[in-house]
Order: sequence, then structure tokens, then C-alpha cells
Amino acid sequence: MARLTLNLEAEVIERARRLAAERHTRVSTMFSQFIRALANRRGRSRSLGKLARQASGVIGLKGYSHEDVLADALKDKYRL
Repeated sequence: MARLTLNLEAEVIERARRLAAERHTRVSTMFSQFIRALANRRGRSRSLGKLARQASGVIGLKGYSHEDVLADALKDKYRL
């Protein structure tokens, strides 16, 4: 496996370590899962159903991309 160095706030590092311990996993595993989830969802807007396509764009994101919204949702889900 390759190594990656990230510069993060101490609080974020501590929270990541606690979350990993609670889930009986490693921080690197959680990070890998997070990145894979982001990458897997990237092209899925094309496979939306008719109703979702019709509703798409109804809510203005005001400077946020769809990726930003997804990243925020995943951060909330994994309490990062």
C-alpha cells in the first residue's frame, strides 16, 4: 500500500482516532471508505429516475457543488 500524509487539525485527528476505535477499524480504512463512497457517487446523477430528474435543480445550492453537499452529508454520517 502507498502512504499519504495529510495535514489536519489536532481535533480532527483525535476525532478520527476515536471513531476508528469505536468502529474497531483504522483511520486509514475509514478514509479509504469515505473516498470510495465519494468516487462511486460521482457519476450517478445520470441514473436518476424520472421524478428525481424533474426535481433536480429545484433547490439552489448557493455556491455549493453536488460534491460539496455529498461530502458534508458523509461527514455528518461518519461524524467527521
